[in-house]
Amino acid sequence: MTYQETINYLFTSAPLFQNVGGDAYKEGLYNTYQLDEHFGHPHQHYKTIHVAGTNGKGSCSHTLAAILQASGLKVGLFTSPHLVDFRERIRVNGEMVSDQYVIDFVEQHRAFFEPLHPSFFELTTAMAFKFFAEQHVDVAVVEVGLGGRLDCTNIISPEVCVITNISFDHVAFLGNTLAKIAGEKAGIIKPHTPVVIGEVVKETKPVFMAKAQEENAPIFFAEEQKEVINHRFSSKGGISYQTANYGKIYGKLGGYCQQKNANTILCAISRLKEQHFHISDEDVKEGFAHVCEMTGLMGRWQTLQTSPRVICDTGHNVGGFRWITKQLNNVHAPMRIVFGMVNDKDISGVLSLMPQRATYYFCQASVKRALSHEDIKRKAEAFGLKGMSYPTVAQAYRAALADAQPEDFIYVGGSSFVVADLLSEF
Repeated sequence: MTYQETINYLFTSAPLFQNVGGDAYKEGLYNTYQLDEHFGHPHQHYKTIHVAGTNGKGSCSHTLAAILQASGLKVGLFTSPHLVDFRERIRVNGEMVSDQYVIDFVEQHRAFFEPLHPSFFELTTAMAFKFFAEQHVDVAVVEVGLGGRLDCTNIISPEVCVITNISFDHVAFLGNTLAKIAGEKAGIIKPHTPVVIGEVVKETKPVFMAKAQEENAPIFFAEEQKEVINHRFSSKGGISYQTANYGKIYGKLGGYCQQKNANTILCAISRLKEQHFHISDEDVKEGFAHVCEMTGLMGRWQTLQTSPRVICDTGHNVGGFRWITKQLNNVHAPMRIVFGMVNDKDISGVLSLMPQRATYYFCQASVKRALSHEDIKRKAEAFGLKGMSYPTVAQAYRAALADAQPEDFIYVGGSSFVVADLLSEF
């Protein structure tokens, strides 16, 4: 098979959550253990860091990987979903897994895994763990796919666990209260393993404390550590942080939510240093400043052009949009918003936060879960949001660009898949 034939095979023969949603979700770790046994437990050949949470886990995972790369380590990075190319999910020192590796993995092992009927994510996780072992990485930063307790990444024994925050998302699988969702995310906490909790609310803190006590795991609440003393938004588009232990740091990522992520990351770095990782202040600064170049991170308040200014962001739930809309409300230029969502999110909750003064270009991402552009336009009108609808992201974006003056501001988002379609255009 060619690479494209191989990717099509993976997308069609193994259920892909980003396309079909709940039908792709497989509860339990039976398939994961079978795959792990078949490949010789590859994750046991390198150190790992496990990152879970509702929002921010992608930014935290990439930044941690960048800092570890700066310290001279060979670093694997496993994240999801991908935006443009499947291979974004599996990287070593920022370089994506090769086309040929993906082809060979499927051709050489399909006779074993086809009878298992694994999900797409189960298969991808096995591929990543095997690739990292063969590349002889020193450490791999592993982002949880969904939840934690029953996520197929949860077979690793990490050096440090990180849980960024908890808000409502994937409630059909993780529970309909913050405490239930926290219980699922807390499932990554391992015996005697330090765990960093980025943010808590009154419903979630007792859950994390109880699980950490059960596992005899040292627990650190980043908000109480106060690594970030203050911050200001830089004219370069990022954020300048004054920190307690690392001096002044410039962060490339400029979204309002990144101030919370930065505090979480720095707390995690302190735990890694206690675990005998040799990370200097300069390594930390290098990772924060060059995370996108070092790891290939895309879609986090990313500037695509400056006249008119075009920003895209992968935030896709109420927790994420509380930060995004706060940032949009501080934009004083005429605003045009290209917007779409998938059908298993709290659409009304997000629409209620969106700025009414903007002109909207409602659109439909190219995944089966995408809410139709007519439906989202109709739902948005109930919240006073006005605009036209378009059957594709590209058409909506081109319309916004054609209508915009050089001084206008265009935001593209609502779903990772809207951003993915936009970046594919670029």
